[in-house]
Amino acid sequence: MAKKKRNPASDEVMKYLFQNYEIKSALEIQEALKDMFADTLEAMLEAELDDHLGYAKNANKQATTANRRNGHSTKTVIGQLGDSQISVPRDRDASFDPTIVPKGQKDVAGIEEKILAMYAKGQSQRDIEATIQDIYGFDISHETVSKIADKIIPLIKEFRNRALQRCYPFVFVDAMYTPVKTESGTGQKALYNVIGIDPEGRKDVLGFWLSQDESSRYWLQILEEIKSRGVEDIIFISLDGLPGLQEAIGAIYPNAIQQRCIVHLMRNSTRYIPRKHWAEFAKNIKGVYRAVSLDEAHTLFQDFETKWKEYAAALAVWRNSWASVENLFTYPSDIRKIIYTTNTIESYHNQLRKITNRKGAFPSETALFKLVYLRVMDIKKTWDRPVQNWAKVLNQLVVLFKERITQHLRY
Repeated sequence: MAKKKRNPASDEVMKYLFQNYEIKSALEIQEALKDMFADTLEAMLEAELDDHLGYAKNANKQATTANRRNGHSTKTVIGQLGDSQISVPRDRDASFDPTIVPKGQKDVAGIEEKILAMYAKGQSQRDIEATIQDIYGFDISHETVSKIADKIIPLIKEFRNRALQRCYPFVFVDAMYTPVKTESGTGQKALYNVIGIDPEGRKDVLGFWLSQDESSRYWLQILEEIKSRGVEDIIFISLDGLPGLQEAIGAIYPNAIQQRCIVHLMRNSTRYIPRKHWAEFAKNIKGVYRAVSLDEAHTLFQDFETKWKEYAAALAVWRNSWASVENLFTYPSDIRKIIYTTNTIESYHNQLRKITNRKGAFPSETALFKLVYLRVMDIKKTWDRPVQNWAKVLNQLVVLFKERITQHLRY
């Protein structure tokens, strides 16, 4: 691998350091660089004030404004090399608001963003404080970490109330449980999640909600809220077997095609199978619902029943939901694959559990929402492209649901 060429200016910087500082250790290099960093900031602030006033300091030409320089104030800023004290120029009108170091801002190293990134990955406030101390060499209090995290609360409200698209060809609804402290103690609460795939084939988190437990009544409220935020039509919706949920969906989106979630069927059936056989059991049943045709699926299911006949309870889960499996074969294979794939909702929940499981019980709903929101923002960065084979899926949707889908496409 070719060695990366250094910027020639770095040699000049090093010459300056050795000529003006007694450098004997790596730490002394950092201290010298911190001094240079402060000097550079001050020079940039002076240049900004020159531009703001319209004339340079000590300039002989006549000023075009009555506003004048008004001395300096001292400010401590937080950089990647630690704290630095700088001298900030002022003007008489107090109208100067520098962009390099805005009023009220002390963090010039993006440390707040780094703290939020660590927070999003489920690190405790104590761990965050220790990491900042190790990397930057200064202490940051528990209260400061909390205040930085609280800055995203308005963003959470904005995200949860934002306008949504008019149509989502595919929507996945599910709830997971996480411990949250209440006045009566710590208990498991239901975190409701809704994911949609828009007409461009891109996934999005439509929202998240928290309730005491999962109920069709609360799902009804959520669906009503989604509709009020602009979602007029859902073509396919994947759901679990919660009693009353089908009726709740039908009340708000009567034209939505409801499909039982394969993830839940798999989860409900494998509880009756020894763990050592889970992989084989899953592989066999996947062959059934991924069959080329319904006739092939029937044949494969008969073989499946024969092979796993000693686990009657597990087979009953699939027999009782066979209508949902049959319904898959009403649609072309590419649409079918999006409906039955477990990745959309399962991987999303797994990503959330990576951070919620680290935290123990959340002290409040707000604390949970802060972590979920930051994690959602991270997850959405990986959803920048349409789902696989979306062009083929879209063609099939247009053939089957032309009037419902074409009016929402962007041309």
